[in-house]
Amino acid sequence: MSSTESPSVPAASVLPRVAPVRVGEGERLRSVGLPGVTLTVRSRQPAREGLPPALYVHGLGGSSQNWSPLMAELADVVDSEAVDLPGFGDSPPPDDGDYSVTGHARAVIRYLDAAGRGPAHLFGNSLGGAVATRVAAVRPDLVRTLTLVSPALPELRIQRTAVPTGLLGVPGIAALFTRLTKEWTPEQRVRGVMGLCYGDPGKVTPEAFRQAVEELERRLRLPYFWDAMARSARGIVNAYTLGGQHGLWRQAERVLAPTLLIYGGRDRLVGFRMARKAAGAFRHSRLVTLPDAGHVAMMEYPDVVAGAFRELLAQPADAGGTAPDARS
Repeated sequence: MSSTESPSVPAASVLPRVAPVRVGEGERLRSVGLPGVTLTVRSRQPAREGLPPALYVHGLGGSSQNWSPLMAELADVVDSEAVDLPGFGDSPPPDDGDYSVTGHARAVIRYLDAAGRGPAHLFGNSLGGAVATRVAAVRPDLVRTLTLVSPALPELRIQRTAVPTGLLGVPGIAALFTRLTKEWTPEQRVRGVMGLCYGDPGKVTPEAFRQAVEELERRLRLPYFWDAMARSARGIVNAYTLGGQHGLWRQAERVLAPTLLIYGGRDRLVGFRMARKAAGAFRHSRLVTLPDAGHVAMMEYPDVVAGAFRELLAQPADAGGTAPDARS
């Protein structure tokens, strides 16, 4: 494993960077070279030495920045790192072009193995939730606890509002969408994404909105942006169709780690009705429902998510169950 560090932007990449990457106070970025993939890793200085490691995995179209609020909340209980999946954030595309859920999981496993940070407290949102589930199922030795925020697990009846995202995986749709929306401003695009992902987009601060616009502008200039989006969306759809031992629900049943499940009542991408099914599939699970949250509860209510994680740490290893609705 090779690594380069910087207080602002990692130095190593196979493609030129087009703009600075935002690094929050107390955070740093580094670029890690692994077999077949280079990952950008965002870390936060823990409150003290010796805290157990945690790794965070973002969703489709997201980046490690999505976890910054929660990483700050948990700085006193875990030593936090968040990865940019291949082709997202500041990580270049994978050498083999594999954007499947398995491909992303392989990248996470390679990082945990190379960094020697397992077993870690593993967090995942949306696509990252599917990736984290697969990691926990196939490499239980790497996962201490599993926290899933609106994980992208197979649904028979997809919400209507989630259909356009799924269609990105159809060959040619991403290129068509790019042509049809070429006149859209970054501000319009960000408002659309926030309207889809947040329970109440009005709660986003002007500063957070501006930062999101700047990040989108940067990423839209990357030559592989839409390819990474389309292929990863296709990877989710393909994972939904897998049966047998490779099916995500079957793998959820194999997870041994204590699992925290967080679902938002206003989620427009992952059906809220899937919460109970997930709680039944993961054998050692604790379910927390946030009626006012959308798809990214860790960004909307990081304090509530952090509190639920602390409760997971406090419960006996063999305890599970369902927590009452959490309201902020």
